[in-house]
Amino acid sequence: MAKKKFNSGTGPSQRMLRVGEVLRRALSDVLMQGDVHDPELNAMSITVSEVRTSPDLKIATCYVLPLGGDKREEAIQALKRNKGELRRMITKGMNLKYTPDLRFLIDESFDQMDATRRLFADETVRRDVEAPEQENED
Repeated sequence: MAKKKFNSGTGPSQRMLRVGEVLRRALSDVLMQGDVHDPELNAMSITVSEVRTSPDLKIATCYVLPLGGDKREEAIQALKRNKGELRRMITKGMNLKYTPDLRFLIDESFDQMDATRRLFADETVRRDVEAPEQENED
C-alpha cells in the first residue's frame, strides 16, 4: 500500500519550511560576517527575510533587501555573481542530499506593507472602515 501524503499541494511541507529557515539563517550569517571574497558584496548590508525551497529541495529562492531599500539591482547582481561561493559556505555542515541552487529576488513585502499603511491612513478609507462600527453601536 502506498504512503498517503498529508500535504496535498496546499503549501510547503514541514521539511521545506525547516530547510528554508536553516538556509536563511546561514545566508544571513555569511552576509553579516563578510566572509565572501567580493568587497562590493561585503560593503552592503543585506537582509534575508525568507528562503523558500522547491519540494525536492534542489532550488532555494532567497528573498533579500539591501538596508534602506537602495541599490536593489546592485545587491541582486552581487549575490548572483557570488552564488557558487555562497552555496558552498551556507551548506557546509548541512546534511542535505543536494546542495540547492540559490536564486535571489528582492523582497517586495516591505513595500506592500507601506502601501497598506498609507491606504489605511487615508481619510476616506478610515471613514469607511470606522462607519460600520458606529452603526452597530446605535
